[in-house]
Amino acid sequence: MGFDDGKGKIWMNGELIDWKDAKIHVLSHVIHYGSAVFEGLRCYKTKKGSAIFRLKDHTRRLFNSAKIYRINIPYTEEEINQAIIDLIRINKLDECYIRPIVYRGYKQLGVSPKGCPIDVAIAVWHWGAYLGEEALENGVPVCISSWNRSAPNTAPAMAKAASNYMSGQLIKMEAMEHGYVEGIALDVYGHVSEGSGENIFMVRNGVLITPSFGASILAGITRNTVKVLAEELGIEVREQMIPREALYIADEVFFTGSAAEITPISSIDKIPIGSGKRGPITKKLQEKFFAVLQDEEEDKRGWLTYI
Repeated sequence: MGFDDGKGKIWMNGELIDWKDAKIHVLSHVIHYGSAVFEGLRCYKTKKGSAIFRLKDHTRRLFNSAKIYRINIPYTEEEINQAIIDLIRINKLDECYIRPIVYRGYKQLGVSPKGCPIDVAIAVWHWGAYLGEEALENGVPVCISSWNRSAPNTAPAMAKAASNYMSGQLIKMEAMEHGYVEGIALDVYGHVSEGSGENIFMVRNGVLITPSFGASILAGITRNTVKVLAEELGIEVREQMIPREALYIADEVFFTGSAAEITPISSIDKIPIGSGKRGPITKKLQEKFFAVLQDEEEDKRGWLTYI
């Protein structure tokens, strides 16, 4: 099943709805004020069968995002986890992208969401490499965006909220208009933050460096995964503020995310990064990452939930 073929089922408020019938009212609060939090995660076809990668961690983050926005999800984490598993089975997918979303629905309009119902939906569909199939090996050309991430104490960056991605859209569209695949946003102080929908890492003298939470980033699950795998491989990991120019002279730079997985960056603002292609540490981390996803090594971390 592809995203646009109109087949399959979507889970909405505890019911299975035909893809074409999964609709909301035009006066739903979420449409007018962006009042939604969501997740993005993947199910992979492994040697031992289909498995969802870090399901519980993604659902926990969904609930944390909702908590920040004072949204009380009318289901438990366990119920959401089971709904995701059941939905993949019902749609007969052996691998897929998974999108749970919690949003304020239809009752009244106004900035205050008081009285609006909390609705929950889950969709699953096939989705290949987010930045292109060749990107995982060859890397992608990106630019520094003219759009900054929100300042601290404005819109909470640690919540994976729909409204945050209005900024992401501007970053992505600007980059593509200028012939790049993706853009990198700086924070309000000019430090490196993240891509339109990905976290970012750089390698310098064998050390793996990524922006800290203070740089208005999302606390990425894949970001955390890479940190854990790097430490297991004996690679030093640092979280620190990164100036823009440090990216230009880095040995390697790559994006991470549930959609992007681990995608190397070949150039930034037309300046080649390292050799201008995937570097050795990026490759080593990719190999370790995909070995975990394909269950080619023991799942000692409990990251895989089998369907």
